[in-house]
Amino acid sequence: MANITKSSQKRRSWNTTVFMKQLMAISGLFFVVFVIFHSYGNLKIFQGPEAYNEYAHHLRTMFMPILPYEGLLWILRVGLLVFLAVHLWAAANTWKRSNRARGSRYMVKKSASDAYAARTMRVGGVILLFFILFHLGHFTMKWFKIGDANAYNAPEVDGVATAPYLMMQTTFSHWYMVLVYAIGVGALCLHISHGIWSALQSFGWLRKNTKSLIIIVSGLVGAFVFLLFMAPPIYLLITGGVH
Repeated sequence: MANITKSSQKRRSWNTTVFMKQLMAISGLFFVVFVIFHSYGNLKIFQGPEAYNEYAHHLRTMFMPILPYEGLLWILRVGLLVFLAVHLWAAANTWKRSNRARGSRYMVKKSASDAYAARTMRVGGVILLFFILFHLGHFTMKWFKIGDANAYNAPEVDGVATAPYLMMQTTFSHWYMVLVYAIGVGALCLHISHGIWSALQSFGWLRKNTKSLIIIVSGLVGAFVFLLFMAPPIYLLITGGVH
């Protein structure tokens, strides 16, 4: 009898809004770490074509022959898709519960700022999802070719692909693509900013006396990631990537 009670309690704890928010926080943290490393790697653009292509080549050949060519990248991509699926599933569950509780007299009233943040998070999340799909279709799968189509299938030089730099160069020579990425990355950074303090709140680590500070720090982290991510596109737009 005690075991049945324990298992039912465990099922209930896995099916709570708090648990769903914690799942969102953990999966979101994985994305934040990935985005920071990804955007940091893109700064190789400032060192010129050779440095950026060497960096891209290093990522594709890392751990060979234990892993096949691009093996590590595909492990990361699959991991990202799994965490994205978990994040979306938990978000959908949280949203449904919120709607169900809306008419309940036991529902805790949210402040205007919290309600606005929640709405912004949902709208920004949808924009971000479409941006991620576009980004993967553009740079990873090469379904969408912006600018010079030949850049996407450029030949190797001394065993190193030249396409990575040329794709960046031809894409961000167009102002509208810089704008598209600014909107997508902006949605990402707003999501990160809100997600940091929301995650701390979900784990019970947010206190009234530290909430304002955490919100400021979260905003600064989001702004930092935005600048980190958008620096290469803006640089390529202004200079044309000519060294």
